Amino acid sequence: MRNLNEMTPHVGDSMYYLYDGSSNEKLRVCSVYAFHLFTDGPGEMEIDGKRYAIENRTLIFLRPGEQHAFHISPDHPLSSHNLYFDLWSEAQPVSANRTFIYAPEPFELGETALSFPCDELDSLPSVFSLQPYPELYESLVTLSKLYHNAVYYRTEMMNSLLYAWVLSWHNTIHTHQPTDYRIVRLLAHLNDHPEQREPVETWWTFCGLKRTYFHALFLRETGLTPKAYHHKLLMRRASHLLLESEISVTAIAERLGYTSIHPFTRHFSAFYGVSPKHYRLQPQSRS
Repeated sequence: MRNLNEMTPHVGDSMYYLYDGSSNEKLRVCSVYAFHLFTDGPGEMEIDGKRYAIENRTLIFLRPGEQHAFHISPDHPLSSHNLYFDLWSEAQPVSANRTFIYAPEPFELGETALSFPCDELDSLPSVFSLQPYPELYESLVTLSKLYHNAVYYRTEMMNSLLYAWVLSWHNTIHTHQPTDYRIVRLLAHLNDHPEQREPVETWWTFCGLKRTYFHALFLRETGLTPKAYHHKLLMRRASHLLLESEISVTAIAERLGYTSIHPFTRHFSAFYGVSPKHYRLQPQSRS
């Protein structure tokens, strides 16, 4: 049994493709792994006899030999970023010379991309919406474009980036992540500007929500109250400033909006278990 971090990906091809309902989109199998990231909808995807809806930012993950078909209306073609790759072989990758077999021919592929039993890989869904995860969406689009834009070390970059992307996707699926677009947008704002001492009222107004519902939704999406989440961001920013700069503790407290060093030291000590001064001096805090 393999673990997902033992992958040795190889990206054999990348293309931006327009699905228009033509005959080459009928039932077929492919010899390698594939991602199809759709940038529009609606449409339908058939995988092993089951149909799935295609919407904007729908990701399709196909395994070697998996029967699939695209059901797209000619009146509404859909664009997709397509990646074809191996996951377990750098020495003899198959994805650079992938093959398809179309129905009604027997689905008897010759050489296919190497595969191993891997529960973590099996847990990745065949159809997944990246709509709530803009960073995952944008990074996969960038990855697909790099294939054609990179002049030097394209193989090394593509393979490393695909490895990181698949692991990140696995983390997203198996770790609770906020999905409500209003909360996701607010969290991006808070992460960019944790030092801004905005009243909580500003945050529920930012989300366009009523106070009570905002607090309940924020807690459900993050597991923390708004103030606790913001406090966590402040402490993390303080940690980075202590370890990555020579700014005095007093200056850090001022930068983070504290009126004096004393409440900052109290908060930091309660959060990390040591004072800011000792945190900066501890070797293990840099690991």
